[in-house]
Amino acid sequence: MRSLFLAALVFVHLAASAAPDAQELLRASDAIRNPGRPFAVKVTLAEFEAGKQVDASTLMTYSRAQDNNGQFASLVSFVLPARDAGKLMLRNGDDLWFYDPSTKASVRLSPQQRLLGQASNGDVITVNLAKDYSAKLLAEEDVTDGERKTRKSYKLGLTATSNSATYTTIEYWVDAENNRPIKGRFFAESGRLLKTVYYRRYQAQLGRERPTETVIIDGLNPQSVTLMRFTDFAMPAIPQTWFHRDHLPRFQPE
Repeated sequence: MRSLFLAALVFVHLAASAAPDAQELLRASDAIRNPGRPFAVKVTLAEFEAGKQVDASTLMTYSRAQDNNGQFASLVSFVLPARDAGKLMLRNGDDLWFYDPSTKASVRLSPQQRLLGQASNGDVITVNLAKDYSAKLLAEEDVTDGERKTRKSYKLGLTATSNSATYTTIEYWVDAENNRPIKGRFFAESGRLLKTVYYRRYQAQLGRERPTETVIIDGLNPQSVTLMRFTDFAMPAIPQTWFHRDHLPRFQPE
């Protein structure tokens, strides 16, 4: 009996040591979504209802990791439709601001506010999830990805640890083979499912394979879908001054 007990202890120890670290998995997934250097990317959003496109918007996002905490500051410049051209959204730390050049006023926004369709303000700014969430390994399981292929994955449970986090909790699937983000389910504080997100169309961008499309499906109505496409990846010189609220009236993309 003593031998069996010792064998069981060894088995439990080996199983525990073999389990991947959830926070490290999340960091590795972040590194796939976001380059480590300042970068810019064009974001095109298209809203669909029952398969028919009903709205669209185009943005340019400029992002730079901050020295104090490694989280990204993001400046979002509205390009299309024409009525929104020149408007800006700035996220730095826990603050999110919207600037309208017609009024020259900047107002505070909530990351949870809808921007277009199922995409919220917090969905278009660049975020390293590992900086805003604590991760726990929930399971190892097969999951269907955004290309309708079955992937072996690690399912993570994410709990917000920062006031700037857009969602309270997230269920997040990471490819067990290469740490690519596959899928996420995003929840409100009440526990209600807000949206399901698929990361897909991986392409070589800025030195590695990254997702170039995100599909966002409404948590209550699966016929309500928003597609985010990422193109024109670049690594321009992005001044730190761009990420200060008082610089918004003087912003000129270089």
